[in-house]
Amino acid sequence: MSKTAPQTGAASADPVAGKPIDHPARSIPIIFYLAFLIAVVVLPATAFTAVLLARHNVVQEETVETFTVATTRSVVQSVEREISGMITTQRVLMSIEALDDGALAAFHEHAQTALSGTGSFLIIADADFNQLLNTRVPFGAPLGPLSETEAAGRALQTPDAVVSDVFFGRTAEDYVFNVVRQRPGIEPPQLAILTQSAASLSNALLTRELPAGWHVALVDSDNNVLAASQDSARVGEPLFIPLHEGPGTPTRWRDQQIGNEDYKTITQHSILTGWYVVVWAPESVVYGALRTTLSWLLLGALAIVGLASAAAALIARQIARSVRGLARQAQAMGAGIDIVPVAYPVHELAEVSQAMSDAAAKRRAAETEARFLMREVAHRSKNQLTVISAMAKQTARGADNVEKFVENFQNRLYGLARSTDLLLAHGTQGIGLRDLFRTQIDPFRPEDPARVVKTGVNVYLNVQAAQVMGMAAHELATNASKYGAFSRDGGKLTVNWNRAGGGRLHLVWREYVPDFTPPSERKGFGTVVLETMVAGALKADVERKVHADGIEWVFSIPLDQIDPDRDSPTPEELRPEL
Repeated sequence: MSKTAPQTGAASADPVAGKPIDHPARSIPIIFYLAFLIAVVVLPATAFTAVLLARHNVVQEETVETFTVATTRSVVQSVEREISGMITTQRVLMSIEALDDGALAAFHEHAQTALSGTGSFLIIADADFNQLLNTRVPFGAPLGPLSETEAAGRALQTPDAVVSDVFFGRTAEDYVFNVVRQRPGIEPPQLAILTQSAASLSNALLTRELPAGWHVALVDSDNNVLAASQDSARVGEPLFIPLHEGPGTPTRWRDQQIGNEDYKTITQHSILTGWYVVVWAPESVVYGALRTTLSWLLLGALAIVGLASAAAALIARQIARSVRGLARQAQAMGAGIDIVPVAYPVHELAEVSQAMSDAAAKRRAAETEARFLMREVAHRSKNQLTVISAMAKQTARGADNVEKFVENFQNRLYGLARSTDLLLAHGTQGIGLRDLFRTQIDPFRPEDPARVVKTGVNVYLNVQAAQVMGMAAHELATNASKYGAFSRDGGKLTVNWNRAGGGRLHLVWREYVPDFTPPSERKGFGTVVLETMVAGALKADVERKVHADGIEWVFSIPLDQIDPDRDSPTPEELRPEL
């Protein structure tokens, strides 16, 4: 296709019909038109948006964020003060002499009086978690085992107080939590447990004021609610917001999507109790004021767009005729007609016209290349058919019946297909020898990876070498699974290769087989592939060695026969003498 130089002047030829098209002689870059449009539309909208967003988004969000983080920390501190008070009370009660003297009745009365009005109750339990005393019921009333034993078990392993998760107490008939501590110096071990209703922790939450629409909940390590603000969650049930644990103290909101709604959340961890304080609010609440602002912004933007539309209409008239000319060029290109680049008034559109003209030429070149590739596909298909034909003939010679022939032939086709997959994935740079062995060995290898060892330098194969070595590796792996290293427990396969001197690839396939039985002298398809096809197609030296503990195959292949830059083989080169 011949090209002509871009035409300029008062008129230019129609790129399709040859009719003249009037246009200004000078092309102006479209950036000038767009700059004018942006100045009319974007600058006023940007100024309006900047003022509102700076005022409502940054200031309001940071203020609320800082306040909610501080409130969350305050709740954690309040809860820890409550628990610290219980630990102190527990320590005082444990020091009463009546308890040390074993006068449980007197101690029960003393502890009951001391805890009156606090909402806390004391339990004494043995190492088997059986209750010996419980101030929640009269002394001497029948007592069962502890309702919660996980924290009690941990308390037996440490001298420190252990705080339990929330649980439903059988005696209290309510959700409670325990502060458990082992009595020092007592054998057999005993536990002093201060128990309290989870609802008593609500004051620590309700006394903290949060912004409208925000909620707070105190949850245990399993995310079960101990207390919550208003009706945001039920005590004893899992909080609908998943725990978001992490190191350090969070100072920013986290975004979490739960169901179909997005939330802003803050999670603070209490080291003393192992519990968490979770504060959350729907994004619709957090950004409600901002959305109202954006609504006003939208109204202002619509007014600005109205003004910008009038300016855009004037600009559009300037480029419309050029675009129609490009449309006619595109139609001509789609029809396969040669097109001539035109110098349209807009500089960028003139460049598009030139690009379309170049693309038409490249399309012609691509069609020529496609025809070449089709010939190459046909050539490689003939090569594959030649290999498959040889495989079929040799497989038929070694098969006793049709079923055996089909099975063996199908397995060999699968091996060839795996090599072909590698060729399609890496054909331009060559197929890696390591990848080839991995692909062919993996379907047969045992579960223990230590039974297969592959070592060697980075070597890439051309198409012919990949097909031949792929069939060889398949046959070797098949024989290993039937008679060799993979057929018995304890068998091992080593494959190593290196670039030997004299421009050759040296490859050793060595199998170690417990109670090895040497093979017969009969040559099957695998032996033919190894001794004939590898040797013939790759001009390789092939040697089989039979050791007392297994088979060894040694290959010495000229490097120029496996070079990925080597031309593809013809069917005559690939066909072995079988």
